[in-house]
Amino acid sequence: MRTTISTEKLVRQFDSLTAVDEVDLEIEQGEIYGFLGPNGAGKSTTVRVLCTLLAPTSGRAVVAGYDVATDPGKVRLSIGVALQEAALDPKQTGDELLRLQGRLYGLSKDEVDRRLADLAQLVDIGDALGRPISTYSGGMKRRLDLAAALVHNPQVLFLDEPTTGLDPVSRARVWEEVRRLNQDLDMTIFLTTQYLEEADELADRVGIINGGKLVAEGTPFELKRRIGNDVIFARLDGDAAGACPMVEAVAGVAGVEARGNEMVITAAEGTAVIGPVAVALNNCGIPVRDLTLRTPTLDDVFLELTGTHIQPSDEAMEAELAEMTEIDTMEVGS
Repeated sequence: MRTTISTEKLVRQFDSLTAVDEVDLEIEQGEIYGFLGPNGAGKSTTVRVLCTLLAPTSGRAVVAGYDVATDPGKVRLSIGVALQEAALDPKQTGDELLRLQGRLYGLSKDEVDRRLADLAQLVDIGDALGRPISTYSGGMKRRLDLAAALVHNPQVLFLDEPTTGLDPVSRARVWEEVRRLNQDLDMTIFLTTQYLEEADELADRVGIINGGKLVAEGTPFELKRRIGNDVIFARLDGDAAGACPMVEAVAGVAGVEARGNEMVITAAEGTAVIGPVAVALNNCGIPVRDLTLRTPTLDDVFLELTGTHIQPSDEAMEAELAEMTEIDTMEVGS
């Protein structure tokens, strides 16, 4: 297989803040790569560097065979990008926007006609193309933005949190379209997300980023196997911390974490332990609202690797704010 995206010790700093910290990536042609982490972890900054919207502070990044620092124009012709905020003119129709996008990429009128016919089916836009974008729902705007990123039939597609803010039905439609693009066109897709189920559902491999560093990488199955334990989730009518000592004393319990009225218990053999855990909780005198046994999730992996759940830190949010301020300054000055 041919490597389509690679980075070597990639760094992006904003003054004293390091948003991307020596990240190494190797992503093959036709792969869906999920980039997972909380807001402010460095996901969007990495995407903007790979898409040539930001220059690397140090290190190297190559996309579709071209260096993002020395051949940015060739990179841009080879990629499609759908960022978190869709830049759509509400006064245009969907058809007008896609035709303009095609002409900007140098396609002839006949080529644009063919691409729009393909995209109307591939991205499920349908009759809405003739309507003003101002009449579109949030899900339809996301699909139109995706179609605009695909007009020139790119080799690599970057999707930066494509389903943020969408309802579950619209999110499922976007997932279906991402799979179809990958399967039908053998397109390499770099997908950033903070939704655990999205990475689990779509990605061939997942990279977990936290504080700008790549802390783990592998298939979703491989990453979840690293935990090795089952998870018992308890919701109590009271402070869970008070019940921890009793639960920790149960044979077979590997770890206990309390968060408010919720408790997360890990155990190698969850089916054997859940009964004694229920008894221990009952002996604490705190009523149990529900007790659930499940296999590990990517959030459990993230907790194991970082000690936190997928929630943004203050420093990470500061880095994200610095990044957006710099991008705004670049746009005003360009």
